[in-house]
Amino acid sequence: MGTAGIKEVARFAGVSPGTVSNVLNHPERVAAATRARVEEAIRDLGFVRNGSAATLRAGQNRAVGLVVLDVGNPFFVEVARGVEDVASDRDHAVILCNSGESFEKEARNLRVLAEQRVRGVLITPAGENLASVEALHDRGVAVVLVDHSSPGDLCSVSVDDVAGGDLAVTHLLSRGAERLAYVSGPMAIRQCSERRKGARRALRTAGLPVRALEELIVPEMNANGGRLAAEKLLADGLPDAIFCANDLLALGVLRALSQAGVSVPGDVALIGYDDIEFSAAGAVPLSSIRQPTYRLGKIATELLLDVCDDPAGHAHQQIMFQPELVVRESSR
Repeated sequence: MGTAGIKEVARFAGVSPGTVSNVLNHPERVAAATRARVEEAIRDLGFVRNGSAATLRAGQNRAVGLVVLDVGNPFFVEVARGVEDVASDRDHAVILCNSGESFEKEARNLRVLAEQRVRGVLITPAGENLASVEALHDRGVAVVLVDHSSPGDLCSVSVDDVAGGDLAVTHLLSRGAERLAYVSGPMAIRQCSERRKGARRALRTAGLPVRALEELIVPEMNANGGRLAAEKLLADGLPDAIFCANDLLALGVLRALSQAGVSVPGDVALIGYDDIEFSAAGAVPLSSIRQPTYRLGKIATELLLDVCDDPAGHAHQQIMFQPELVVRESSR
């Protein structure tokens, strides 16, 4: 038995195909009794609307794109959960893309999403070069930046990473640290550079020189990157405290130090960033800087669908949250 179409539903319900189309697309135009009869026919026949045909007619489909830096990072998993919850409530699907912190891959992702005629795109850019993002926006695709501030012509939902870096280092200094290390990904990534800026601000406030903060840049912001940084610190001499640009780096550092017999926090204090779920679950619970991760995704998606639904009446918003210090065993 083939898939039922609109004509079959119309015959089954005793209405015209146009009435079935209105029930699907403009139910408020159809009388309640007629609408109920059509909906019953849809259920009985197992009708599924042809999304591809609707996309061809409208020029868009009921999907949004989400482009993140690293799908393996629990931070972005939680962002995606916020995105999907709102999209689902508003009858949209989410197409997830991973840029891998690469401008080239980001551009390919955006091109594919445009080809798929998504209604809009949520993106955490791979760096400060927003040329691909702005080109997409100029073609009429709605865009909202996630965990990245906007130059003003786009909506954005972000966290004050300068304040977060300041919080982390101020905390480490308060427990007596004088020599610190900052373990981070490439400075082309805005979050890395902003968190370093905040760390340096905390040093200046404390009357310490910038050279009191040793910087270790790793190519990937994951546990293996943290391990590589820890091995270098072990070889060159440990600082009093280590600030990592995310929790995955910090967990890699923690594991390498533990394997080398270094006590955390006895020999060196450690703090991460993001406060992912795993942070509190280790043998040494990790101090971190907490971000409202789920809310980033949720509010960004609400903004995106609002501009899709009313592009003329929508006013762009740049929303910035403040981070929160979470102190656990690794820096007490």
